[in-house]
Amino acid sequence: MTDAITRPGKIIAIHLSYASRADQRGRRPAAPSYFFKPASSVGVSGGTVERPAGTELLAFEGEIALVIGTAARRVSLADAWAHVGWVTASNDLGLYDLRANDKGSNVRSKGGDGYTPLGPELIDARTVDPAALRVRAWVNDDLRQDDTTAGLIFPLAQLVADLSQHFTLEPGDVILTGTPAGSSVIVPGDVVEIEVDAPDAAGAPTTGRLVTTVTQGDVPFDGAIGSLPAVDDLQRTEAWGSAEAAGLTNHPVPERAQRDEGPERAQRDEGAERAQRDEGLSPELRAKLLEAPTAGLSAQLRKRGHHSCFIDGVSANIAGTKIVGTAKTLRFVPFREDLFTSHGGGYNAQKRAFDAVNEGEIIVIEARGDATTGTLGDILALRARTRGAAGVITDGGVRDFDAVAEIGLPVFSQGAHPSVLGRKHVPWDVDVTIACGGASVQPGDIIVGDSDGVIVIPPSLVDEVVDAALDQEVEDAWIAEQVAAGHPVDGLFPMNAEWRARYAEARK
Repeated sequence: MTDAITRPGKIIAIHLSYASRADQRGRRPAAPSYFFKPASSVGVSGGTVERPAGTELLAFEGEIALVIGTAARRVSLADAWAHVGWVTASNDLGLYDLRANDKGSNVRSKGGDGYTPLGPELIDARTVDPAALRVRAWVNDDLRQDDTTAGLIFPLAQLVADLSQHFTLEPGDVILTGTPAGSSVIVPGDVVEIEVDAPDAAGAPTTGRLVTTVTQGDVPFDGAIGSLPAVDDLQRTEAWGSAEAAGLTNHPVPERAQRDEGPERAQRDEGAERAQRDEGLSPELRAKLLEAPTAGLSAQLRKRGHHSCFIDGVSANIAGTKIVGTAKTLRFVPFREDLFTSHGGGYNAQKRAFDAVNEGEIIVIEARGDATTGTLGDILALRARTRGAAGVITDGGVRDFDAVAEIGLPVFSQGAHPSVLGRKHVPWDVDVTIACGGASVQPGDIIVGDSDGVIVIPPSLVDEVVDAALDQEVEDAWIAEQVAAGHPVDGLFPMNAEWRARYAEARK
C-alpha cells in the first residue's frame, strides 16, 4: 500500500448500506449516515488485532474501501466516481462491548489500534464498474460473506457525492462503504480474510486476501478512567448477526436501543450526550434547584415564553418529596399482541432504562396518561434506587405502590394499579424525545418536582431561571413580612414604584 493508505487523513465509514444487512437487522435507512475512524486504526495484511481483556464481542466486517484520488468538494453524483482513485479491501472491526457507551459515535468500539486493516493491493477505480464489485470474507477458511455492490442501498458514487457536500474529500482519504450480511463474532486464534474483486471486468482485478489474526489482550480497561465494557442480549444479537447465532433463541430481543442510521439515531445521540454530560447540574446548581419551588420556577419559565413546562396529573408517592435531576426517557406504545411478543419480553426497553439510569437522573416515562396499568413495580424501583436515580416520573400507574414507597424511591405518578405491564403498554424505546403528562421531555432536560407538581426546564435556561426564581422567593418573603405587619396588598403585591423603592432600600 502507498503511504497515503497506511496513514490516511480521514477514514469515514457508513453505518448501514447493504440490503442484506438491513434485512438482517430489520431496518432500512432512508439516507446514509456515517462515523469517523482514527488513522491510527489502520492495519495491514498479515497483521494482528487484539481482543481486549474482559471483552467478548469483537466482530469482523468485510467491506469495500474507496481511496480518494483527487479532491472532491460539492461534486455531483455523475462526477463523483471520477474522484475515486482506488478500491481496496477493508475489515471494519468493532468491539460491541463498548458500542452502547459510544452512543453511535463508535469512537472506542471501532477506533482501536488495528481495527481498520486495508489492502493488500489497490484496484484502479477507472478500470471497474462501481456497481459490479464483489466483497467476500472468510473466517478460518469458511466463507462467511459474499455480496456485490448491486446489493447496495446507496450506490458507491452517492457516498462520495454526499460526503463532499459537507467537507472536502482529500487525496488519500478512505471511505468504508459498509458490510453485507454475515458479519459475526471472532475469537482469539481466528484468521479473517477479506477480498474485493471485479470478476466481470477485464482481467478480473482483485485486491488479494486481506489477512488478520485475532489475539487475546491481557490489559483490562480501567474503570476509574472511563466506562467499562458491558454486554447484553441486544449487543450479543447484533454482534453475532442474529439471536439464533448468539444462542438467544429463547430470549426475544426488543427493538434496538440504538440504531445505526438516520434522523432517529441523530436525535437519540444528541439527547443521550446531553444526559451523559450532566454539566447543567453541578452540586451548586442542584442545591439551588432543591431550594427553588416549582411554582417559582414555572413562573420564570412562563415569563420567558415557556407555557408547556408542566407534567400534569401526577403526584408524589412520598409526602413532601422534592426531586431534582436530569431526564432519562422511556417510551411505551399502546399494547398490541404481536408487538408485545417481539418487544415486551427479554431485555426490553423498560429493563434497559432502569439498568442504565445514572446517579442523579430521573426516569421519565411516557404512558400516554393511562393510569389503568402499572409502568414500574418494586423490583425496578429497587434497581433505580440502587443505581442512584433521583426518582421516576410516569403519567401512568405504579404497581406495588406501597412497596415502592418503602424502598424510598420518589415516584410521581397517577397512582396505584395492580396490573402488569402488558395490559396496556409495550416498552418501546429509551433516550428519545417523549410526551409525559402533556409535556415534551428530552433526554437531559432538567426535571424538578415537589408538592405543587413537576416541571421540565430546558438545560439552556436553567441557570437564569433558577436564579430569578430564588430572587423572587426573597422578594415574596419580604412582601409577606409587610402583609404580616398589616399593610394591604394593593400596591404591594405586585409592588408599585413606591414599594419597589422601599424594597430596594431594604435589600441594601
